[in-house]
Amino acid sequence: MNPPGRANMPNDALHEIEEPSQPSHLSEQIGRLVRERPYGVLCTQSQSQPYGSLVALGATDDLTAFVFATPIATRKYRLLSECNHVALVIDSRSGTPGELMDVEAVTITGRAREVPPGPDFDCWAELLLHRHPHLASFVRVESSALFRIDVIRYFHVCRFQEVRQWVPR
Repeated sequence: MNPPGRANMPNDALHEIEEPSQPSHLSEQIGRLVRERPYGVLCTQSQSQPYGSLVALGATDDLTAFVFATPIATRKYRLLSECNHVALVIDSRSGTPGELMDVEAVTITGRAREVPPGPDFDCWAELLLHRHPHLASFVRVESSALFRIDVIRYFHVCRFQEVRQWVPR
């Protein structure tokens, strides 16, 4: 599902930036991790101070955008209103001892913006609620806001230190 209103985001085919020795299926690995994990940590900033917040996520099929909801009367909302530069972190940790070399993580950098009420809001809300139907009343109340993140790039980490970059186009 890909909601409308994705201005300033190219609709070209996906493009991978890789080192020569890395596999060509990086976008598939990232897509699998994003689909398997319904939550992520939203990273925001204010006055040179970083903040992290757990959020329930929805993602477009082409992985160029994410959506989440937040109450308006929160630090998270205020920080997003002050600075739209964000990162999301999604990882595969299960908490099992000895799994360090098997954990994958992806840091997604992008720009967040609030989705105003209207047809675009309904489409983005549907994307989020498809994955998190239990959030229906939360997403639709006036005291909540819906944000979308337009992805700039992904940093995928595996085996604790192998880092690869992917830019969706």
